[in-house]
Amino acid sequence: MAQNGSDAKRPKLADELAMFDEVFPMLMNDLEKHGVRDPETSGAVAWFKRAALYNVPHGKKNRGISVVQTYRHLVEDPTEENLKIARVLGWGVEFLQAYFLVADDIMDQSITRRGQPCWYKQEDVSLTAINDSFFLESTIYQMLKKYIREQPYYVNVLELFLEVNYQTVTGQCLDMTTALPEGNVDFTQFTMERYSAIVKWKTAFYSFYLPVALAMHMAGISDDDSHSRAKNILLQMGHFFQVQDDYLDCYGKPEVIGKIGTDIEDNKCGWLIVKALEIASKEQIEILKANYARKDELCVQKVKAVYKELDLEGVYRKYEDDSYRDLIKLINETSGNLPKDIFIDFAKKIFKREK
Repeated sequence: MAQNGSDAKRPKLADELAMFDEVFPMLMNDLEKHGVRDPETSGAVAWFKRAALYNVPHGKKNRGISVVQTYRHLVEDPTEENLKIARVLGWGVEFLQAYFLVADDIMDQSITRRGQPCWYKQEDVSLTAINDSFFLESTIYQMLKKYIREQPYYVNVLELFLEVNYQTVTGQCLDMTTALPEGNVDFTQFTMERYSAIVKWKTAFYSFYLPVALAMHMAGISDDDSHSRAKNILLQMGHFFQVQDDYLDCYGKPEVIGKIGTDIEDNKCGWLIVKALEIASKEQIEILKANYARKDELCVQKVKAVYKELDLEGVYRKYEDDSYRDLIKLINETSGNLPKDIFIDFAKKIFKREK
């Protein structure tokens, strides 16, 4: 297991990102070969390539790069071949993320994603995007078969992707069934307990545990104790991350976060509304009931006015500072034999983020 003394050997984030990006064309080339091998599917392959190029490589890629960075923390002097495999697995996480986002944007009727119109908003795409999300997911298993089928960790990695996929769609179900259609506001389900469940299942497993667990399996760390320790820390980190996301949906600048926030209009059980319901007066709650979940800008502004009266920005800032401190304490106390820097690197990436 690599120790902190090897930090100097690790590339800077910008260099790591550049090396990560170099792998993507190789994966696109693999896709094109399917069209050559089966000419009757060439039209579909060309379409899928366009879908992948539009939806996969334009995010921050924190999840994908984290596979590589975690692997470097765990293995002293990793070979170039194994670093390549780590990058492929990282792109597997990015394809998974793209699959979730394409489907999520349709369900939420979102407008923009990563600074451009959502894929389904393309004039010639529309609901074909549903099938494209299936393609993005299926690509992951093609990648795993090609690059790690002969590795001893193949089954563990394959099962991990399948399990995390199931966990995430479970969280999506919790999210969608809590958010009733426009105008049907039922705040009785908008509790911190329900919110925490949505976050854990919809976001934390795939965004935080998955990248680290992939690197752990690659490094030969597959024991239950190590994975339990990592999961405990990373699920708490995922909760912290989603609260940030909810805050940025309301207060972030669209040109910075890459999308137009619509949680209020979409009746989302987000951290801001749950926290507001905990501390608001009866009069303020009535205003929220009358204006939440309505696709009307005036209603949205009335909800935000209540948020301002409650100083939710200040409440969030305190939460952010307290949560980061608690997270570092958890890392120091429970990481066991795993390098603490795995988790601290992750935490530093997201603390005080603006997008």
